[in-house]
Amino acid sequence: MSDPTTRSRSFAVCAAAYAVAFGVACGTAAVVPTHDPVWIAFWADVAATFAIFGFSVVYDNSSFYDAYWSVAPIPIAFYWAFHPDGLEGPWLRQALVLGLVSAWGIRLTYNWARGWEGLSHEDWRYVDKRNQTGRAYWAVSFAGLHMMPTLLVFAGCLAMVPAVMTGTRPFGVLDLAAAVVTGTAIWLEATADAQLRRFRLSKPPPEAILDTGLWARCRHPNYLGEILFWWGLFGFALAAAPQTWAWTGAGALAITLLFRVASLKLIDDRMLARRPDYKRRMETVPALLPLGARGGD
Repeated sequence: MSDPTTRSRSFAVCAAAYAVAFGVACGTAAVVPTHDPVWIAFWADVAATFAIFGFSVVYDNSSFYDAYWSVAPIPIAFYWAFHPDGLEGPWLRQALVLGLVSAWGIRLTYNWARGWEGLSHEDWRYVDKRNQTGRAYWAVSFAGLHMMPTLLVFAGCLAMVPAVMTGTRPFGVLDLAAAVVTGTAIWLEATADAQLRRFRLSKPPPEAILDTGLWARCRHPNYLGEILFWWGLFGFALAAAPQTWAWTGAGALAITLLFRVASLKLIDDRMLARRPDYKRRMETVPALLPLGARGGD
């Protein structure tokens, strides 16, 4: 168990890092040579990522970035929603999107915070990458562990532009469907994370595999929730301005591919190496879509 005092200091340093990043983002937004709120948010997001990367290098720990994925979309959403150049779209759509994005980001950040051991700990994926890349690690960390996720999440966030700023179509059935998908995604991810946390706190044997609750239906229910969240946001874009903003589905697709091609494979490979029965689980339980799988609570 981590030292609470050390953990508190780590949180203080992390909070300071994110405060600096927010200041850098605001400063960048004030000086970039454009009045387009989408590009302003983009360059502010990139600048904030540089700031977080600086802390990662100084403290020799790429896990400084871990919370950025869930923190950044919230100020971006509110910036676009209250931008003076925005159009008068349905207030209910705007309120739903802001509420759902806030609920998703706060919950995901809280889940990270309660499990974070402090600056003495670095995500195992980063440790593996460090061992694989040697002297090139920080270049790889910047490009692959910091900037690439920022760009992918920003691409996913573009669906919010018509939903909270420029779309004027009336609130309708597609908005309700998007709200159901997004809300279900948040519930799914939260429930899966809670079940995983209870399993870990029960101190199971090293070879044990969580195969109850949502985890009996698919191998990665938390990732399924994350993927569905971005498709739900895209649903709001279709509801707000389908003819001009349908292309923003590329953001949800890119995030889906990231999880399906990279993240899931990393988890599965690690579980195969550490738990002998995981091969059978891979053969009998789907990775994401729980089609035909069975299991109890």
